[in-house]
Amino acid sequence: MSLSLRIHDVSVIYPGREPGQQVTALSGVNLDIAAGDFVVALGASGCGKTTLLNLMAGFIQPSHGIITLGNYQGEVPSDTRQAPLRDQVTGPGADRGVVFQKHALFPWLNVLDNVAFGLKLRGVPRKQREEQAMHFLALTGLADFGKHAVYQLSGGMQQRVGMARALTNDPHMLLLDEPLGALDALTREKLQELLLNIWQRTGKMMFFITHDVEEALFMGTRLVIMSPRPGRITHEFPLDFGRRFLAGEAARAVKSSPDFIALRETVLAIIHGDHLEAAA
Repeated sequence: MSLSLRIHDVSVIYPGREPGQQVTALSGVNLDIAAGDFVVALGASGCGKTTLLNLMAGFIQPSHGIITLGNYQGEVPSDTRQAPLRDQVTGPGADRGVVFQKHALFPWLNVLDNVAFGLKLRGVPRKQREEQAMHFLALTGLADFGKHAVYQLSGGMQQRVGMARALTNDPHMLLLDEPLGALDALTREKLQELLLNIWQRTGKMMFFITHDVEEALFMGTRLVIMSPRPGRITHEFPLDFGRRFLAGEAARAVKSSPDFIALRETVLAIIHGDHLEAAA
């Protein structure tokens, strides 16, 4: 089944520090993500990227608007409010997997049991869940580390365990909240390439948050730029750099190409302009 996610006129308002005070984190956000899309969100700290991801995950609910995840067979309803109740995102679900900036693994479980944990909660028999977990450990390059303790792995390997755990539940969509942000530059580049290969092999919808402009341009099929609070999507750019890498072009050649550099400077100018406007 091929699902599409739609965010329709969504706003999020939090209580402020003072009585009666309100903080608008997101305002009037609209975004469609179709099957096979790899959407990357970029913007200054505090622009609401993580709030948007938490809405998609169902961890929080919008103050206004609606989010749906449904099988529209290529036609998304013109008014998402008319979508069937079953399609509305009202809480977490197995159709969406989340990879956090910090791996959030269970230190008392070995790698294999961490990856299979979601299947265990769903009552999948041990043999079946271990076979499925091993498949995704192999996909993330960790086939030989199933019996290792989490603390025996490097930071990059721990993040790969988190990706394998999210994939093992076979979600329709993967939500990634700066999963590479805490890694050293070399490990980060290797995991960018790994994640692109996983996307190509699985065909999952992906929504990826980052603060790194080069990473954003390299990873996605589409870039959305968010304004400072209240967060809104102000710009969108189609991207093909990741596909060029997957087609055989070297990653460094892609990132040093004139069109990549030109778009990088355009995006930086937008973000710096937003930052200066917000500070004025």
